[in-house]
Amino acid sequence: MPIRQLKRLLQMRPFLFFTLILVVKSMLAYLVIFDGGPSWTLFITELPFFWLLFCLIEWFATKRKLALYVTANLFVTAILFAVIMYYKYFGIIVTYHALEQANQVTAVKSSVFSLLDPYYLFIFLDIIVFIVLLFRKSKLQNWKKFSQVPLNKAVVSLVFICSLALCLFNILPNRASMNELVKAEDMGILNYELYTIFADAKMPEIPMADINQQTIDQEKGITEPQSPKYWKSASGKNLIIVQMEAFQNFLIDLKIDGHEITPNMNKLAHEHLYFPNFYQQVGQGNTSDAEFVVNTSFYTPPTGAASMVYTDRKLPSLPRLAEENGYQTATFHTNVVDFWNRKELYKALGWGKYYDQTFFGTDDMVFFGPSDEVLYKKTAEQFSTMEKSGKPFYSQLITMSSHHPFTIPKGKYKLELPDRYDGTFVGDYIRAQNYADYSLGLFIDDLKKRGLWDNSVFVIYGDHLGLPIYSLDNDDKALMHEIYGRDYGITDMINIPLIISSPGIQEPHQVLPQLGAQSDIMPTVSNLLGFSLADHIHFGQDLLNQTSNTLPERYYLPSGSLITNHELFIPGTDYKDGTHHPLKGTVQPNSTTSEDQYNRALKLLQLSDSYVSQLPPVDQP
Repeated sequence: MPIRQLKRLLQMRPFLFFTLILVVKSMLAYLVIFDGGPSWTLFITELPFFWLLFCLIEWFATKRKLALYVTANLFVTAILFAVIMYYKYFGIIVTYHALEQANQVTAVKSSVFSLLDPYYLFIFLDIIVFIVLLFRKSKLQNWKKFSQVPLNKAVVSLVFICSLALCLFNILPNRASMNELVKAEDMGILNYELYTIFADAKMPEIPMADINQQTIDQEKGITEPQSPKYWKSASGKNLIIVQMEAFQNFLIDLKIDGHEITPNMNKLAHEHLYFPNFYQQVGQGNTSDAEFVVNTSFYTPPTGAASMVYTDRKLPSLPRLAEENGYQTATFHTNVVDFWNRKELYKALGWGKYYDQTFFGTDDMVFFGPSDEVLYKKTAEQFSTMEKSGKPFYSQLITMSSHHPFTIPKGKYKLELPDRYDGTFVGDYIRAQNYADYSLGLFIDDLKKRGLWDNSVFVIYGDHLGLPIYSLDNDDKALMHEIYGRDYGITDMINIPLIISSPGIQEPHQVLPQLGAQSDIMPTVSNLLGFSLADHIHFGQDLLNQTSNTLPERYYLPSGSLITNHELFIPGTDYKDGTHHPLKGTVQPNSTTSEDQYNRALKLLQLSDSYVSQLPPVDQP
């Protein structure tokens, strides 16, 4: 067919024209998301979905057919763009469940824009052309006239039936796949999005009567000691927990051209209990999920943020446990309390008080709240007031100045980085974390001056990753290779530090190699303070009395992923085609995750989901 005739056919037949456009856009999405990039299978997985839409237009549209094609194009474009942008941070395929995050997007728009590579905007190029055509009405009228010519109904019906059959063929055999990325690639992105709307992703609910601590410990493969070490060693002391925004473990002891990046965190790690093999367990809610996991020792929900999904439940929690033991409780965050539905989360967790932007004011703003310096200064002042009551306190602080995209004001820079870090994502991250560490040092000095440090258990950890491997360009990857001495990998990405300073420990400085995660914080501090967990279901474990661990992971990693003592396991379609990622870049003898461990990790998630979903309503006495 001559080129001129092909061009004329495409102009006259929107069915073919928009098919070509959407295939190109799908190729862009595949290039960003899937390791192998676009392949011929895209024509089997994505094309039938487009044709289903177009056949419906051809069947039922008698007027404004071109407008409906443009609308369908906009609809698919919006989905593909959302999938690309979400993958760049989370490393997963976004689904309709993320719509509940829509009201959070405007608050973090700087983070969203930072993920945008210029070539992604090519996905909107055709839309710009349509806008131009609106001002060239003669050409647009001709196209509208040609587009109204109906296609042969029999041909349309045949195409629809074949397309529907192909969509079902892509969806049905791949439903059992555990890995969402594998599932989306095998089904096709748009088929996967449709599937998630109608699929019930929940595991069968386990009756409450069958959920007990013995069962959980058996699935984890641990036995709780009769006389645990350090029991009540810090009895009656205050508990201060600091959650550091996006703080990853590689920052500890990191020097760049001889300059320490986090000297205050380094000092804590060198003088107190430091857990370098510690990992995040957050879900869709990121920071708010970390608050949930640390304060409940439950896992995040299978879909949605805990602050959205679980806030109608009365959650057994560390704040409630502390209150039962005579403590006053308060949580501190410089953002507004409505962000991520925290007001309801704090009610569900049983916090005695919360302090948000209403308390901290709007001076010295960094991102969406006052700086860490303001957070620490005003919180320390409030601690002094709380101490006058004569009751010990449990307080959690949520830092925020080192939030993605890490572009803190230049007035907050506390170190000069080499030129090679200028204008890079990694450079911005390191500067932000250096400022966060500087602010932390001021806080610790303030606590010591007020006489609070020696009378408190002080716990500090990172809430979640800061440098997703999916967001790094070649310059960033080169800088991370320089820092690690090897390629920056997925196990490095989710590795965060945990440091505990506690009175009553004979050997205060220990580097403890045991595997741990955020769900383990509540059992560990409960042991130090002498809070009994006999009547509290928990999925974490006391890191001071256990050396073996099983850590189910969600959201940032495909469903079914878990961390064992020596590796991160990520399933494929199921266990058999999963991948094994050694921790710390080394392979240990007999370290491969077994299928039994994989199944037990899935059971732990099922137990947690079932338990939380059957808890009484938050307003029930």
